[in-house]
Amino acid sequence: MMEYPKGERGEYEMLFIALAKFKNKLSKEIIAENLKDIEDDMKGQVRYLGIYWTLGRYDTVVLFEAPNEKVAMNMALKRADRMDIETLVAVPAEEGNPSGPA
Repeated sequence: MMEYPKGERGEYEMLFIALAKFKNKLSKEIIAENLKDIEDDMKGQVRYLGIYWTLGRYDTVVLFEAPNEKVAMNMALKRADRMDIETLVAVPAEEGNPSGPA
């Protein structure tokens, strides 16, 4: 069984990709609320690896680590009032088996 890399806090981390679409037009207030949520997440169990603005179907793509699915789901649920978020679990491809997890 594949192990996830150890995070900075010592526990094994799972890797997630969040695809987000804002429900309303962006405003300074919404951006400030999102930045506050990110700061709060980083004080807890979420470690952000990258946040990207995108063109197309989604407004942002977020790559982050969390210890389990429950923490990842809570991160998405606290933004449900202003974003539609699809969260994916990402499993790293091993060099010896690039075709997928066994």
